[in-house]
Amino acid sequence: MSREAVRSLDMSVRIGLVTMGFPFSSAASYLEWVDMCEDMEVDSLWFSERLSSTEMRLEPIVTMSLIAGRTSRIKFGMNVTVLPLRDPLVLAKQCATLDFLSDGRLLPGFGVGAAKAPVVAATGRTAAGRGRYADEMLQIMTRLWREDHVSFDGEFFQYSDVSISPKPAQAELPAWIGGHTPAAIRRTARYGTGWLAGSLTPTEVGPVIAAIKEATEAEGRHIDDDHFGGGFAFRFGAADDAAVKQAVSDQQLIRPMDPADVVVLGADAMIERARAYVEAGVSKFVLRPVADNDDEMREQVSLLVEHVMPAVHAMST
Repeated sequence: MSREAVRSLDMSVRIGLVTMGFPFSSAASYLEWVDMCEDMEVDSLWFSERLSSTEMRLEPIVTMSLIAGRTSRIKFGMNVTVLPLRDPLVLAKQCATLDFLSDGRLLPGFGVGAAKAPVVAATGRTAAGRGRYADEMLQIMTRLWREDHVSFDGEFFQYSDVSISPKPAQAELPAWIGGHTPAAIRRTARYGTGWLAGSLTPTEVGPVIAAIKEATEAEGRHIDDDHFGGGFAFRFGAADDAAVKQAVSDQQLIRPMDPADVVVLGADAMIERARAYVEAGVSKFVLRPVADNDDEMREQVSLLVEHVMPAVHAMST
């Protein structure tokens, strides 16, 4: 997408943050960091889900509940909740309650998870059929959020006259969908109100966004141009920093990438990377600070807000 085409869109470019693992010394230190993000111009906080892990990972729903009560401005979401590990009625109720209590600040994100994720075998599940399972969940949840009486007769779920209350505060609770496979594109087109790119580069993002828009039109639906998200890890530091080396090593186990695409170093490079995403159709960013401790987490976000965020926000059209 050309810069001229981007300027023709009405997009509000904003930056949210996601943490991987728990690079904090305590719960108190983490909450102090949340307070700092609330006081700054950070748009949102996002939480990756890993239910089974020896590495410390916060459970998203519980964590967002705490943040909802501690903050009043910042939005929060899952990046992403793995649907085949959840129950649709319970998850729909949790999301609706969180959105109601936070006065409409929830940004739910959903995906199917990796077929070879250790949690699949560890819990006696099979990867087969997880896409169809997720599709049924999305149908059920989106109906529960807006309808008073829901009946459903599917392959995996059978409901008769189910209702939840309270309903979400948002008239249409968002459903951001993750993934870039043909199945994920179809899922986004049928059920999503937004899309999250994960670790895709700007070059990779453009064709997926185009495919989603084409598929959405074929479904007789519409996703706002403002609802496409991308992201990258960032560091004010050097390529040989221990935290950067670890981040690159971790990424290569998931999907081999050029180290320069894994962690973007320095303000100028971050601004240019964000611009490339915007030109590809992205307007919402989920950025990951690469840091090892409390001080670094605070420093990285402070530098981002001071030296990068104003330039990125100015890309809004």
